[in-house]
Amino acid sequence: MRALQYFFTEACASLWRSRGAATVAIATIAMGLFVLGVFLLLNANLQRVVDRWSESAELSVFLADDVTAEQLKAIDEMVAGSRLASTRAYVSKTEALERFRADFPDLAGSAASLSSNPLPASFELRLRPEAQNAPTAVEGLVTSLSGMAGVIDVRYDRDWLARLNTVVRGARIAGAVIVALLAIAAATTVANVVRLAAAARRDEIEIMQLVGAPFAYVRGPFLAEGILQGGIGAAVALAVLAGVYAFVRMRFAGDLIFLSVPFAGVVLLGGMAVGCLGGYAVARRVR
Repeated sequence: MRALQYFFTEACASLWRSRGAATVAIATIAMGLFVLGVFLLLNANLQRVVDRWSESAELSVFLADDVTAEQLKAIDEMVAGSRLASTRAYVSKTEALERFRADFPDLAGSAASLSSNPLPASFELRLRPEAQNAPTAVEGLVTSLSGMAGVIDVRYDRDWLARLNTVVRGARIAGAVIVALLAIAAATTVANVVRLAAAARRDEIEIMQLVGAPFAYVRGPFLAEGILQGGIGAAVALAVLAGVYAFVRMRFAGDLIFLSVPFAGVVLLGGMAVGCLGGYAVARRVR
């Protein structure tokens, strides 16, 4: 316990002596971890939206204007026989136009000026929750419906949800690469700051070695200095991230979620690990 107290006391004194360079190292770590936090937030909220939309995935069967009652019955029986839809509703051309006017009031005037209703009638199907785990069966239903008489198009929400998932995965990969590069830059900056501290304490280190001080006492303060820089940088990043989150939630969207406690802990420990790595790179050279 006394050794740890000595390590961090010396580290704090060294940080204060080289506070200009230490500030640069802390800012570099904070920047990298802030970017990591932004990607974690975006990923958590995007995944939440994707999951929510996946739970309410719909399948829309658009009908030809000249569809007959027999064809409508055949389509309805096909959907009922699949046992994949929890609800199904017929939307007439008139109802489709009314929905359009309600959803897009700015375009209602343009729609009223048309000589005829361009929107098709449709069947709207809400899939059962278990259907989400049976993509092959759903795709089979889509294929069967697409080939039926009276059907002009079939749109399945899962198609664009799959594309959205691809975008989310791509963002994760890009974020991981950027964060890795910033982590390397932060560790290098910390190492340079600690190296300056080691040069300033060269005479003190030589005296400690002459009197037989253990290597742990010689190297410990450098590791502690790196850990402090990383921890402070992580705390700054989390504070700035919390401020940005509060502003965005208040100004634009009130349904966003922040990093969970475990993820915030990962960010904090990650900053300390990066700082420790930079300190170790210098400490291991001390003989």
